[in-house]
Amino acid sequence: MTLLRRASSGIFVMLLVMLLAGCAATPPLESRELRYSASAEQTLRAAIELMMEQGYVVRHADLALGRAEASLARWPGYRLQLNVIEELGGSRVSVSALRGNRPLPPYVLDPWLVELQNTLGELP
Repeated sequence: MTLLRRASSGIFVMLLVMLLAGCAATPPLESRELRYSASAEQTLRAAIELMMEQGYVVRHADLALGRAEASLARWPGYRLQLNVIEELGGSRVSVSALRGNRPLPPYVLDPWLVELQNTLGELP
């Protein structure tokens, strides 16, 4: 009886660990990219200003690395992650977002990238 009890409790613990591991796994973040004619520094500064105008709190920003992360406090909690790299004659912006702990589909970020394009004065 004791051996059976130990075996069943061991199986229970393994099932619990597997269940918790499955809950902790989140799909990877997919980013959306757009190229701008403005410099990387100008683009990053404009992107940070746009995030703040939209109510995001910029938690981390590094001009040298071309990175910024911002959070929106309203439920369910949104987080933007931004990378800007210098390219010939301009910059390339890569942005991804989380809602709660779940990645947002990349196409949802298109309006934000277009708004950044407008902020930079690059709309056709």
